[in-house]
Amino acid sequence: MTENDAEKARPAGDRPDAEQSANWAAQPAPQQPDATGLGGHATPHTGAQQAYPAEQQQYNPWSPQAQTQTQQTHEHQAQGQYTQGHQIPGQQTPFTQPGPSVYAVPQQRQAQKSTSGKLLAGVAAVALVVGGVAGGTVGYLTGDGSGGSAVNALDAPKPAQQTGNLPAGSVESVAQKLSPSVVELQVSGRSGAGEGSGFVLSTDGYVLTNNHVVEVAAGGGQIQAVFQDGKKGTATVVGRDPTTDIAVVKVSGVSGLTPVELGRSDDLRVGQPVVAIGSPFELTGTVTSGIVSALNRPVSAGGNGDQTTVMSAVQTDAAINPGNSGGPLANMAGQVIGINSAIYSPKSAQGQGGESGGNVGIGFAIPIDQARRTADDIINTGQATQTFIGARVQTAPTGGAQLGEITPGSPAEKAGLKSGDVVTKLDDRSIPNADALVAEIRTRAPNDKVKFTLSGDKVIEVTLGGQPVTPN
Repeated sequence: MTENDAEKARPAGDRPDAEQSANWAAQPAPQQPDATGLGGHATPHTGAQQAYPAEQQQYNPWSPQAQTQTQQTHEHQAQGQYTQGHQIPGQQTPFTQPGPSVYAVPQQRQAQKSTSGKLLAGVAAVALVVGGVAGGTVGYLTGDGSGGSAVNALDAPKPAQQTGNLPAGSVESVAQKLSPSVVELQVSGRSGAGEGSGFVLSTDGYVLTNNHVVEVAAGGGQIQAVFQDGKKGTATVVGRDPTTDIAVVKVSGVSGLTPVELGRSDDLRVGQPVVAIGSPFELTGTVTSGIVSALNRPVSAGGNGDQTTVMSAVQTDAAINPGNSGGPLANMAGQVIGINSAIYSPKSAQGQGGESGGNVGIGFAIPIDQARRTADDIINTGQATQTFIGARVQTAPTGGAQLGEITPGSPAEKAGLKSGDVVTKLDDRSIPNADALVAEIRTRAPNDKVKFTLSGDKVIEVTLGGQPVTPN
């Protein structure tokens, strides 16, 4: 099939490449993580400054002048005002309130580029500094300022510990159900190393993941699986399909694994809530939530416009980042409805010409119905089967998918399709371009019968074919 200008997506398990364009970024297998892959975070300078207003002239009732006035008017009057405050970083005007002096908090040193773990500690440190300043202010405001007893939250007893079952359909319940089945995959090979995610299919160690997560280990590399409870085991590739970005590995040396519950993706609705679990930036067991943003998005898993890797993806705004690849996307019943595979990476907001490499609210997952069929083929035969019609295709100038060369003896030829035919619909699905047709065909199984609507409203029924996939 020919190259076209389809949207491109970068694998969620890959590191950003500064030289890639602002289009959809390619998804190669994860490379050796850079110690500075996340970049340095500039820890905000946090501090407090005292603002001392000029002393005001005050009337002193005990001065000689006051005594004279007292004798003349037989009145005593005392006036006074004391104002003091502190400057909150980032505000244009001081925050002023009565009270004792507020001591300046030492500034934080700018964080150096570090690994994700060190950056996480830096983030926590910033949160503690902010919490300390806010806590001091709130603590003062709770005092009545009249000399009465102050109210202090530290004196209150702890609330009762949470008990009982988690609410059904909550993010908590999904995380509790799925997390024991999610696996971090640490992969290395001759061409590099990286890490991604996967999830348990069977008690005897089959794990489903993305091809681009384990591709680097194909042909003699190493894969280590790390489970939520800390168990580790060596994994080997059972089979993989680059055209659908799906792979199955088998973990040895472990027992008592908890398989996921597989849902279905043919009845998903835009707007329904979903939960993603994986190991973004090596942060194992990270849980994020969002919704189904769109369905049937044609996305190139290869990221370079190559139609051999186009898939019909589920789009979500649940946070997906490098390292989430291969992890589950689940509905609120805790059933897996997709495999997190790619994210959209625009140009860096800093204008450096590179890619942000992180979540911008546009992620893509392989529908579980397609992944389930491929995984079953791999486990049973060691090889995936690809659905095809046997025709080259390109986007028609007026819209739709225009067929090119037809392979002799192919399903397309048997159905009576001709070179030059323009497909505008497959069953009830609109086909705006070539990638949409390729993606829709791959969501079907071999021997499925589908209806092609051609320009001019001619309808032809095609029985789809199947052929084994040879990994690259």
